[in-house]
Amino acid sequence: MSATTSLTAEPAEPAAVASVDMTAVKNRVKRAQGQLGGVLRMLEESRDVSDVVVQLKAVSRALDRAGFAIISADLRRQVAEGETLQAEDLDRLERWFLSLA
Repeated sequence: MSATTSLTAEPAEPAAVASVDMTAVKNRVKRAQGQLGGVLRMLEESRDVSDVVVQLKAVSRALDRAGFAIISADLRRQVAEGETLQAEDLDRLERWFLSLA
């Protein structure tokens, strides 16, 4: 089984990030990293709690969307390569999506 096989891997083997262009996902994560740095500065400056919470929500949402994009990219890769998804693969996908919801 190759390292790029992910959602159809045996349950004991962790899924790998699909070997597709992850530029948009990487950019999203970098943006979230910058936002998180801003949250830390806000905390150090004792900024208003509501402003900090708004920024934390933005970071959280950006990371969730990156996770969804990674899962979606891998699913698209599998379909494009003609891989067959088994029931346990679909269950794993559902758990991943729900863990980000």
